[in-house]
Amino acid sequence: MDVAALADLLRETSERHDSFEAVAPPHNWFDWYAAYLTARREGETPEEASEAAALYMKEAKGIVPR
Repeated sequence: MDVAALADLLRETSERHDSFEAVAPPHNWFDWYAAYLTARREGETPEEASEAAALYMKEAKGIVPR
């Protein structure tokens, strides 16, 4: 992945995380980012990746949005 593509993916990840962060208790942003980025690199859509990241946060970290 080149620098521009990675920058675009990180921007997308940041934008998607904003909606999760707005309703979630305090958490480490990098945990959500890692789950989201992994899902996107595996071919999931942004919506699917957001769901995968939220599920990861719930199951692995005990973080559940309000």
